[in-house]
Amino acid sequence: MSLHPDQVLQSLKSGDFKPVYFLQGEEPFYIDQIVDYIEDNCLQEAEKGFNQTILYGKDVSMAEVLTHARRFPMMAERQVVIVKEAKDIQDLNKEDGQKLLIQYLEKPVPSTVLVFGHKHKKVDGRRPLAKALKDKSVLVTTTPLRDYELPAWIDKYVKSQGYSINQNSVQMLAEYIGTNLERLSNEISKVIVNLGEGKTINEDLIQKYVGISKEYNVFELQKAISQRDILKANKMVNYFATNSKANPIIPMVAALYSYYAKLLILHGSKDQSDKGLAAAMGTNPFFIKEYKLAARNYPVGKVMQNVSILREADLRSKGVGAGSMSDGDIFKELVYRLMH
Repeated sequence: MSLHPDQVLQSLKSGDFKPVYFLQGEEPFYIDQIVDYIEDNCLQEAEKGFNQTILYGKDVSMAEVLTHARRFPMMAERQVVIVKEAKDIQDLNKEDGQKLLIQYLEKPVPSTVLVFGHKHKKVDGRRPLAKALKDKSVLVTTTPLRDYELPAWIDKYVKSQGYSINQNSVQMLAEYIGTNLERLSNEISKVIVNLGEGKTINEDLIQKYVGISKEYNVFELQKAISQRDILKANKMVNYFATNSKANPIIPMVAALYSYYAKLLILHGSKDQSDKGLAAAMGTNPFFIKEYKLAARNYPVGKVMQNVSILREADLRSKGVGAGSMSDGDIFKELVYRLMH
């Protein structure tokens, strides 16, 4: 059966271990979470020496994997066989290897928990193995989060750890770290380790433990631009230009491009309610008030012009037509043109 990672983790935490798990896809975070949970919790520590086998795909064939899987546990209820880097199993993408796995799926050993960590790739959906995995195993297929899904993920993840986070802090993490969930979870953990019980993650904590300035970040720059606060915007641009290594231009241009793309959606949306706009723009309703202010300051014609300006700046930041301009010069000119 094909399940969401959260469903699988919930089932595992209740002690329900299935015979075969096949974890595949482009987002490794959830695959690692499930593999690590099974590795750490399926067996008692004293049972692991004889009953837990860790294999690596590049070192084994499918026949070798299944030989391990068909063994019986020693002085334990079950054994665990985990195949990491499973996409590299020597014959997994060949007909013979796939047939062997399909045969095992038809009659798995009930006392074995067999886990495939097939990161960064999916099994070809047109092959018989794909159907067999869907029907006969716990199948998880992960996909990278899209940018607009990130704030909700951060909020949910923090709550799952027993804490809360304010929306400005969510936005800071989303803008500066992006969709790398492993890095995001690590940075959030760094903050939580230093938090007292029941406290809320705020901008001061993000600045102190993650290293993102609460005053000088692309989120605050967006606010200054949206409000046409030229003094504040220039102050921030000068800071970024002076500290260009810590504030690389390419991701900042990408963030501003995303911002103006959302303004275009706002201008063109028939439903101008906060809820309707949040859904259309893929953003948190908390920020709709700011977007509406920006829309008043930037009519649709200026927004379209700014999208073109950002495309030009993106090319320059990558060396196309930049001449002798530094990244700082490109960014200063960009923000000036966006606001004038």
